[in-house]
Amino acid sequence: MKAAESLERELRVAARSLGRRGLAHAYGHCSVRLDERHFLVCAPRPMALIAPGESGQVVRIDGPLPEGVLGEVRLHQQLYRRRPHVQAVARTMPPSLMALGTARRIPKARHGMGAYFGAGAALWDDPQLVRDDALAAEVIDAMGDLNAIVMRGNGVVVAAESLPQVVSLTWFLEDAARLELAVLSAGLEPESAVLAASERERRATATGGIFERMWEYLCAGDPELQ
Repeated sequence: MKAAESLERELRVAARSLGRRGLAHAYGHCSVRLDERHFLVCAPRPMALIAPGESGQVVRIDGPLPEGVLGEVRLHQQLYRRRPHVQAVARTMPPSLMALGTARRIPKARHGMGAYFGAGAALWDDPQLVRDDALAAEVIDAMGDLNAIVMRGNGVVVAAESLPQVVSLTWFLEDAARLELAVLSAGLEPESAVLAASERERRATATGGIFERMWEYLCAGDPELQ
């Protein structure tokens, strides 16, 4: 099965954006659903270094990973298998989320960008790599219906309805973690407001070009968008 050229290009742009914006380094991967049986994962390289035109690999949602596909891509498989509305997944290592995760903490919804995660992301309290199907299923079970799960000392998995959304949401969650660390380091936690459920619901809007503008910002300068 061959993915459409435009979708291959969008996946490469998403991968490079995650890497170039400091949300992933040598490790991490992103993917996009092709149909009910397949998804496309980016090349198994540092995402910022994926070259224009470099192909990803098609993976079956049910079945063993193809040779050469990174082991933790099982997390993507489990999400696509269990949640039909999920169209894109990113597995990254954002630094502020990594720091909070070591303390078994997730960022609270203190500002608008944090509102997109409800009361917060899920937490997986294990720093080990997820390289078998049973463990991948446990992680996604722990994620539940949320759109992100922070893995203690091991980054984050974010799921969304498109590649622009998954890249934007990854940046939003890292910004929420940055703010959380700033609030904690300043000793302002008792005074810092956390958004109520009604405030989160109103603020977490997709209208007005929210995701489109963030996608444009994060992808600026990409060699395949010149």
